[in-house]
Amino acid sequence: MPIAVDIVTQEKVVFSEPNADMVIIPAVEGTMGVLPHHAPVLTTLGFGELVIRKGRAEERFAIYGGVVDVRPDKVVVLADLAESSFDIDEAAMEAARASAEKVMREGVPPEENREAQLTLRRAELALKLSRKVRTGGASVLRIVEEEGS
Repeated sequence: MPIAVDIVTQEKVVFSEPNADMVIIPAVEGTMGVLPHHAPVLTTLGFGELVIRKGRAEERFAIYGGVVDVRPDKVVVLADLAESSFDIDEAAMEAARASAEKVMREGVPPEENREAQLTLRRAELALKLSRKVRTGGASVLRIVEEEGS
């Protein structure tokens, strides 16, 4: 029996897969692997990499906080922000990282410094994930079609 996975933000449904084999979740308490028939869990997400496996294929996402509802037959990720590794714009993330580092070096009011720190964390995570996928640091096959298509 497979497990359904939905990744949702306030703006849109980022990803939906009705027949995943496994989900690896970046929970605040640590990385959590979820297989079909998992015990129900509701937990907070941290910044990290979420991986969905289906057969030999993987889809990877940069997740920036939120919550996840794990049920025996479904995982619902309600992310503050989520990006597929295939949609990350490395040039934009490099620019955001450089800008955030500059703001933090120059010293700004605490509220702007916090925003710069979050931007920096987001950019570094996105760049790490994008480079991992691009350089083949992991065996990645994008789920494009349903099996048998």
